[in-house]
Amino acid sequence: MSVIIRKFVVLSAFVAMIGSCGSFVLADEMAPRTILAPSGKLRVGLYPGTPTSILPNAESGPRGVGYDLGRAMAERLGVAYEPVVFSKNTEVLEAVKTGKVDAAFTNASASRAKEMDFGPAYLESDLGYLVPSGSPAKALADIDVPGRRVGVTEGSSSDAALSHDLKQAEVVRIAAIGLVPELMAAGRLDAFATNKATLFEIAEKLPGSTVLPGRWGVERHAIAIPKGREQGMAFVKKFTEDAKSGGLVSAAITRAGLRAAAPAP
Repeated sequence: MSVIIRKFVVLSAFVAMIGSCGSFVLADEMAPRTILAPSGKLRVGLYPGTPTSILPNAESGPRGVGYDLGRAMAERLGVAYEPVVFSKNTEVLEAVKTGKVDAAFTNASASRAKEMDFGPAYLESDLGYLVPSGSPAKALADIDVPGRRVGVTEGSSSDAALSHDLKQAEVVRIAAIGLVPELMAAGRLDAFATNKATLFEIAEKLPGSTVLPGRWGVERHAIAIPKGREQGMAFVKKFTEDAKSGGLVSAAITRAGLRAAAPAP
């Protein structure tokens, strides 16, 4: 083989190697998109009635921290954004668990972490109580008394906590947050428990109702993804930290009108 031919073969092999390396780099860069949005679009599970998730509005368009962060996450991944709205949060959680959605923005409890994987917290919200107009309850200590009916969303973290912590009050499980104003106005609930951001939203639909001062706990919201997609967690963590440090979480909180909530430290 001549020197010229040998040089050509070596050069060709070198170019092929560089091209191959470039493909590996590209594949590595594409990995989060492939892992977290395998259908080519990011399907985000949301549920109405709370500014921490989504508040639909036919005129101005939807708002909500989960809705806004989901859109930003899809944009960062370079895929289409597909909000999937369920009637209640238990349906969202089931969809994450079964892989029917690719992500959800929800309270990261220890029990939920057994069925889905969470990134770091991006939002903290106080947990409290809403009471109707004329309620004798004026403080947190007035809630756990005999005969008092305290509503919680069925399957929620408030349901799990208060079913254990309340010793005298009756815990009443309801299917969806949207039912609270009607049930409370009809006198079927003496209080309702969830994060205060949601309670203030409900209070606007229930004249005379009050969010009691103080808190009985704290919710820490994080991005949830289905089990089996652990390789995408580095992206989730980086996106979350960038969303907090870059002001995206703060902007979403402001746009959604959240109160008693702040970006997680």
